[in-house]
Amino acid sequence: MGSARALATRTVLAVAAGVVLVFAVQGGEWGTFDLFRQQSRLGRLRHDVDSLRREVDSLARYKKALETDPVLQEKIAREEFGMLRGKNELLYRFVDPESVSVPVNRRKP
Repeated sequence: MGSARALATRTVLAVAAGVVLVFAVQGGEWGTFDLFRQQSRLGRLRHDVDSLRREVDSLARYKKALETDPVLQEKIAREEFGMLRGKNELLYRFVDPESVSVPVNRRKP
C-alpha cells in the first residue's frame, strides 16, 4: 500500500510539474502564441510603414515638381482651368458665391 501511495504522489507531482511547465511557457499575459502573433503583426506593420514611406516620398517628389516644373504647372492649368496657349487669351473663372468663404477681416460691416 505504501508503494501505491508513493506512486500516486509521484504521479501527482509529475502532473503538477507538467502543468507548471506548460503555464510557464504558454500561460500568463504574454504566452508563446502571443509572441508569435506579435511577430506576425510586427511584420505586417513594417510592411505598411514601408508602403507609406514610398507613398510619402512619391508625394514629396510630386509636390516639388508641382512647385518647380513649368510643364506640369501648365498641364494642371489646362486640365483644371481649361487654359489655352496663346498671347491674347483671358481666363475667367466663375465660382458659386456660396462655395467661397470670405475671410473674417475682409467682410464688410
